[in-house]
Parts: sequence; structure tokens; C-alpha cells
Amino acid sequence: MATRRSTAEQPSPAPSKRNLPAVCVVTADAGFLEELVSELTPWFRILLRESYDDLARWTRESGVAAVLLDIDTEGADGESEQGGLPVLEELRKLNPDFVLLSISRSRTRSVEKHALEAGADVHFRSPVDLAELRLALADTLRRRSEDTALEAMRRQAFESSRFQDFVGASESMRNVYDAIQQVADSSINVLIRGESGTGKELVARAIVALSRRAKKPYIRLNCAALPENLIESELFGSERGAFTGATEARPGQIELADGGTLFLDEIATLTLPLQTKLLRVLEDHQVQRLGGRTLRKIDFRLLCATNENLEEMSRTGRFREDLYYRIHVVPIYLPPLRERSGDIPLLCEYFLQIHCMANSLPVKKLAADALSILEEHTWPGNVRELENLIQRLVITVRTEEIRSSHLPSRLLAQNAAVQEAALLPEAGADFDEEIEQLEVALLTAALRRSDGSKAAAARLLRLDGQRIKYLCRKYAL
Repeated sequence: MATRRSTAEQPSPAPSKRNLPAVCVVTADAGFLEELVSELTPWFRILLRESYDDLARWTRESGVAAVLLDIDTEGADGESEQGGLPVLEELRKLNPDFVLLSISRSRTRSVEKHALEAGADVHFRSPVDLAELRLALADTLRRRSEDTALEAMRRQAFESSRFQDFVGASESMRNVYDAIQQVADSSINVLIRGESGTGKELVARAIVALSRRAKKPYIRLNCAALPENLIESELFGSERGAFTGATEARPGQIELADGGTLFLDEIATLTLPLQTKLLRVLEDHQVQRLGGRTLRKIDFRLLCATNENLEEMSRTGRFREDLYYRIHVVPIYLPPLRERSGDIPLLCEYFLQIHCMANSLPVKKLAADALSILEEHTWPGNVRELENLIQRLVITVRTEEIRSSHLPSRLLAQNAAVQEAALLPEAGADFDEEIEQLEVALLTAALRRSDGSKAAAARLLRLDGQRIKYLCRKYAL
């Protein structure tokens, strides 16, 4: 009799005799071994061991695909009954993809339970049905091979969706990747546009990493992070005594970027006087410190980012039109997350990996219902909001799987509202018409599944024979 860790599937046909999978059999029961080898030999390459000694290392070096372990076998050190349980645990830790089958002559349920908990895929109680064991071994190997192949394909797809620090395979993101590659090796000014949290700084870093200035200074300044009275000296530098507290000369961020790249985030927050000074620097490639009289020649590349409508700001006089044209040579637009929902599973997987690793936790997984809700959310905070949520869930959810019940109530409420809107549009619906469409859909599905038999369809729908005949006549089915 066999006990499995998961629901059994239909066994597969015997493997090809070429490249037979290696199966290590560990037992000291000579009589059982002879019968077992006779049963397994046509399908597997059998490797024999009589004890547990150094089994983990030996199986790894021998390229073993599966281990059939008699957990009653006593090794050279005289292990106690069921001494193979620690060996099962060691083998499972060594390779989570190992196929492990255990055998015991004990009839107690606790031994089966402990064997499965230790890592066995299937547990057999003696006397063993050898044909059942062979089929279970072949089927488990097949399923493990399919899982490994699927994981490799998933990993390949995931890696193909990576670009620099970005994760995403949607068409809109591939357009972003193409734009970055096109401008990276030039010295042209680039304006990165997009909502807050879409990853504008990642674009700037990617451009720098792929440019000829990659090993030169990369200076980043958030124009909205400093008060107005400090931003000028921070940008252009200052000489000693230029203002109260200026006890020494300091180069500005533009000067520090000489030979490299300057990234100005939130450039729309600069005042008009500062916009004028920045425009002059871009035109002359020279900078004058606050309180200074000399001009310093500067060679730098300018990257800017904003989530504001600069066109509207220029039209209303809040942003200099000539500066706008100077920085808007090549725009790169980052789409909001709601326009690239197909990337959400990839982003979730990526954030789960990095935040689980950062917190020394096993990598958690998102249940299908939770992922569905995340894909339907509008994400006003974009990728930053999604990462913050995943980071929170990694810490607060104690189970390996993150389910919909673990998600914040605001996401669940929005999901309910979306479903309600789909069911009942704002303009309302014709109740009788909706019910008729539902009845037709159910009847059609039941008839198709029962090969047109109305009696069988009636049983599926819990209807009596007369009523299903009436409904079929009513809808001409």
C-alpha cells in the first residue's frame, strides 16, 4: 500500500530504454531486493546500497534521479528502527527535486506520517505491490521532470523580461527599453516622463549604465527635496562668504557632474529665476558659483524627470518655453502600472524574491485569487506602491502562500466594486434579458457536456425532465 504527499495522478508509460533514469535502492533485505530489481530493471538503471553511510554525497556524485529508501535498514552504526527518517530529511534538503520513495515494514500510521513529513514523495508499507511501486516511481519521476521543465521555462521567460533594473515584458515597457538603448550612447538631453512611482530614476540609471559616461560621475538631485533658499547653491555651488553660513567654497551639483551625468528629478519645481540660470549653463556649458566672478567650463550630460504637464506650464508661463525645448530633446514616457497589468505577476515574483531574501525567509508565493485582485487594482502609486505592499506581505504573512484574505481591505473593497460594476453597469440592465442569457448559457453548456442528451443535461442542472424540455423549446435549443 502506498501513501503520497499529494494527490496521485495517472501513471505514465514506461520510460525509453535509452538514457534510463538512475534509481538508488537502499535496503538490506536480500529477498525483497531480488524481486524489486527484477521488476524495475526494464524501466530504470538500478544502483544498490546496503546502508545509509554517506548516502547524500554518493547520490549527488552518481547523478541519481530517485532514491528508494528502506527506512528500516540499519547501517554500520546500528541505527534504531526507522533510522532512515533523518536520511530522508538530509536527501530532501540536499536536493528539493529528488524523487524520494520510502518503504517500511511498520504498519503504524505515524511512521507513514513521519516519512512524508521528512520528505518522501510516496511511502509504501510492506508487503509492497511491486507493480504499484514501479508505476508510482515512473509517474513521480515524470511529474518531477515536467515541473522542472516548466520551472526552467518560467525562469527563462522571467529573465527575458528583465532589462537593467526593470522587470516587465509588456509592449509599452519594451518600447521604453528600446528608447533607452537608442539614446544611451549619445550625449543628447533626455526628459523622462511618467507618474510618480513608475521608475523614472531607473530609466536615468539605465541610460548612464549603458553610456560612455558609465564610469564617470553620476549626480542625482531631487529639485523638490530642497527649500528654495538652498537649491540655488546646491545646483551652482557657492564661494566663501556668498551668504550667511558660507564659511568655505563649495562646488555645486552641476560642477560635480563634470565629465559625467547630472539627473534632475522633479525639474518642474524649479523657480523661474533658477530655470533661467540653468538655461544659461546648458547654452554656454559654463557655471558660475554663487558669490563668484569666474566661469568654470563644464562638460556634463543632462537627464531630467517630471510627472508634471510641462506643456501646460509653459503655456501659462510657469516653465520657460526655451528651457522646455532645451531639455525635451528626446522624451521617454514611462507607462503607469494600470496600463501594463500583464507585468504584475512578473513584478510580484521579483519583489517576493528580493524581499524574502533580504529578510532571510523562504520565498513566498501568491495564490491565484490574490494575484487576480492585484491585477485588477488601479495602482495609483504605481510600481512603488506594489513593491511596498509585497514587502509588507512578506513580513506580516506567516504562511508560505499569500492568499486574498491577507490583502489590505481597501484592495478587497475595490475588487468587489469592480465586480459589481461588471455585473450591473451604471446605466442599469434589463433583468429578464440578463436571466434569459444566463439560462441559455447554462443549458447550452449542459447539453454540450452531455452530448445533446436532455435527460443527462437535466441531471447536471438539477431540473426535472419536463422543465428542461420546456426551456429547450423556449430557447430553440
